[in-house]
Amino acid sequence: MVYQLEWKTDEGKDWLAAPLAVGNVQAADSTDVFGDEELYWLQVLARVWHEHYARNILRGTYYDGKEVLRNISGSIPESMSKQAECPVDWPRKAVSSLADKSVLAGFNVDPNIDDPGVADLADRVGLIPMMGQAITSAYKHSCSFLTVYPDAETGDVQIVARAADWSAAVWDRRRNRIRCALTVTENNRLGCATAMTLWLPGRAWELTSDGTGWSAVCTWRDQECPVVPVVPIAYDRQLDRPFGRSRISRTLMALTDMGFRTMTEMDTAAAFYAAPRVWFLGLDPEAFQGSKWSRLMTSLNAVSRDEDGLVPQIQQLQQASMAPYSSMLETIAMMVSSATDIPAEALGIRLSNPTSVEAINAAEQRLSRIAERQNREFTGQLMQLMRIGVYMQGGYSRLSDVDLSGITPVWEPVNVSSDAAKADWLTKVGSVDEAVAKSDVGRRHLGLSEAEIKSVKAWESKQRAQANYDAIRQSINQPETSQTTPSTVDSDVSGTQQQQ
Repeated sequence: MVYQLEWKTDEGKDWLAAPLAVGNVQAADSTDVFGDEELYWLQVLARVWHEHYARNILRGTYYDGKEVLRNISGSIPESMSKQAECPVDWPRKAVSSLADKSVLAGFNVDPNIDDPGVADLADRVGLIPMMGQAITSAYKHSCSFLTVYPDAETGDVQIVARAADWSAAVWDRRRNRIRCALTVTENNRLGCATAMTLWLPGRAWELTSDGTGWSAVCTWRDQECPVVPVVPIAYDRQLDRPFGRSRISRTLMALTDMGFRTMTEMDTAAAFYAAPRVWFLGLDPEAFQGSKWSRLMTSLNAVSRDEDGLVPQIQQLQQASMAPYSSMLETIAMMVSSATDIPAEALGIRLSNPTSVEAINAAEQRLSRIAERQNREFTGQLMQLMRIGVYMQGGYSRLSDVDLSGITPVWEPVNVSSDAAKADWLTKVGSVDEAVAKSDVGRRHLGLSEAEIKSVKAWESKQRAQANYDAIRQSINQPETSQTTPSTVDSDVSGTQQQQ
């Protein structure tokens, strides 16, 4: 059985050059056949991926600072326009400034429950650094994806992050979750996909291309898993945008273009400003011998009279001022600050009227509130991810049997405060509630990392064990002393009496 899948082209570029040729999966169970349902969703996902691919690549271009200078004809020389490189990195700052406030520190496990393997799974797959990359990619493209699957060779559960520019998903609005997903896992040097994974509820298909067609193999199947093992990490999810939106919005891209043009025009004006424009009225151009630039740089120059005895007039044109460009950059920076909630000083612009500390803190507070909201959203997505991962590790008959109550992700503090402020907070809280100050919550507010908290708890446990050991040893030695002393006295007394 062979299926043909038609791919659309964009400006003569065929992102998937070869048609899809899928044969039957060699399996005893007839349900493992790549059927019409799989082909239908593959066609839908391929269309979704193709429709969003260009915009994802564009946002990646702005993030990397590789955008092309546009709408600049007539303002600067064409040679400078072709060689100009973007000198502003506002899109990258819009992403990194918020991503730096969403840092996963680990998982907090209630000591009264048994960890079903969440912490071990997170450590084994490197979830903490992977989550940072997924969050950065989500802020760049609006979303990223974390896929969960058992390794075909070892059987260990693997978690891999996928970027949106090489992924596609369809949202199930009735169940409020992903209906199906497609991730491109390999591509050749020309950018064409050579391997993909089709994710459906309870099954996953690996599709590979040999240059002439596609073949599919079912690598995972579990009828008791009703969900797709793909979890979205999205920024600013809305009811009409379940996969969120990008921090690199259309407004920010337009403002970046304005800043790019302004900086390029300023550079051009500076070149003209460095070389003053001088006009000699009534002088033959052939009178200039050698380089004109050397004439300008020479301290003493002489111009003879013409044949009529007239002296040529020299006029120097007034140079263009750089102040309008600085003012325009300041205005653009304020608009970028308003669109991204980043202080204008962090955008590389020194404002004419310096912003007060209160205003800077207020701007940081707006960004911090967004980060706190995103961390709460990421917490739910992480728990869904770990629930699927724990289920795939085995020991559960159904996904609904996995209970992760008492396990919560821990995020680094959003606002960075001084050590003195942290110590003052801990002292005041400890005077009111000593238990909070001595708990992991208080230690996290103090700025200790999860590894440091574990080290402190291990030291406390060792100290308690040593104290218990000393108490037991003392309680054992105490009765021996009390029994030995009276017997000695009695013997002495009796001995004395006998001598008498």
